[in-house]
Amino acid sequence: MTAPVIVTDTGFAADDWQGGFVPLADSAVSDGRGIDLANTDDPARLSNRLAEIAMIRIAFPVFSDGRGFTLARRLREMGFAGRLRAQGHVIADQYAMARRCGFDEVEISADLAARQPEDQWRFRANWRAHDYQTRLRA
Repeated sequence: MTAPVIVTDTGFAADDWQGGFVPLADSAVSDGRGIDLANTDDPARLSNRLAEIAMIRIAFPVFSDGRGFTLARRLREMGFAGRLRAQGHVIADQYAMARRCGFDEVEISADLAARQPEDQWRFRANWRAHDYQTRLRA
């Protein structure tokens, strides 16, 4: 299996997270590992431990399912300050939305990275300046 590609505002990168991940159901003993959330999980189950979690990865099983964006926003509103990663079927057109919802990065497959090259993602990296609310305020 090919290594995933991490997308940030600077472009494509290798995954530097070394802690591994555990599903929410097993997260009581995370031992420094990140937490994997399904798009159907309730992030409130983590509310009393958000300060001790370094990374949360939210699954996007299909690009047309936006529940992961809502989970990201809820986690940030609950006070989560660690790394927040979208994983799976997020497309370049959704990158700015992912960043505005609170994600720090997106994890995509090498296959998707080949179909949607780095320049398509970097085009959306200036996500703060290109949303309609910013244009209306100007």
